Amino acid sequence: MLKTLKFGIAAAVAAIVLAPLGADAQQQKSLSIATGGTGGVYYPMGGGLANVLSKYVPGWQATAEVTGGSVANLQLIGAKKAEIAFSMVDAGLDALKGEDKFKDKPVEIRTLMVLYPNRMHVVSIEGTGVKTMKDLKGKRVSTGSPGSATEVMAFRVIEAAGLDKDKDMKRERLGVAESVNAIKDKKIDAFFWVGGLPTAAVADLGATPGVKIQMIDHADTVPAMNKKYGNLYAPDTIAKNVYGGMEKDNQVATVWNVLIAHKDMSDQDAYTIVKTIFDRKADMVAVHKEAESFDVKNQPGRSPIPFHPGAKKYFAEKGVKLD
Repeated sequence: MLKTLKFGIAAAVAAIVLAPLGADAQQQKSLSIATGGTGGVYYPMGGGLANVLSKYVPGWQATAEVTGGSVANLQLIGAKKAEIAFSMVDAGLDALKGEDKFKDKPVEIRTLMVLYPNRMHVVSIEGTGVKTMKDLKGKRVSTGSPGSATEVMAFRVIEAAGLDKDKDMKRERLGVAESVNAIKDKKIDAFFWVGGLPTAAVADLGATPGVKIQMIDHADTVPAMNKKYGNLYAPDTIAKNVYGGMEKDNQVATVWNVLIAHKDMSDQDAYTIVKTIFDRKADMVAVHKEAESFDVKNQPGRSPIPFHPGAKKYFAEKGVKLD
């Protein structure tokens, strides 16, 4: 009888103690951030964003998720399995319009903010015979992982260079980290990767003893891509000091990255996300220096995807007018 009474009292005390915890747990907001592969920039930057939101927004718990990249991220937003996602503007525009990989399955996305420019890397190494885009003909080439914006843009660069992605090369579909391992093992001759600078996996390749990196110029493909797909791309440069072993600056095509959400995200949540990122920009730069490009002045004219009303409110407060 005494044991039963003690157990009853203990259970009652436990219920009283745990009740408030349950209430707090119900109030907490969980956010999933769709990023990319571990060898790129989206993933560490997404981890930095998750940390900032979890640390500085009361009641929020954000988590960075490893994904296949932009296309997969946009699909997750469409399925409402992620609240926030990183994407390149070209893949995002396809999703909004229901074109290409999103044919007849449009995704109602909105821009939260323009992030930083993504540079297309066309990478080979000495000894493969690949020094120009034309040299890719007959070679083993990775065009990016399935569900990535690297694949979307790689196909467009290949097409603009006058090559056929299916007939002119033996194509693999590897992420950047897998591509680097494959080229080291001589399983492929070149790979495409679009990402921020520096990308960790490419830096690893450039620093590998006995391997000399070969970055392939392709900025001349920009006019043809813009003519067909809209004014989404720009010629750019990867400076020769970015990756070890580069002998000269690499002339490349660039596209901007955006942080996106579903149109159904509340205005208050969208506003809070953008404000917190800019308020804690130094925390983001500490994770990856591409966050230095986060600037209210970079917002107008760089995303063809409409801005979320909550984001527009924040930028209006900073004197930036968005269409």
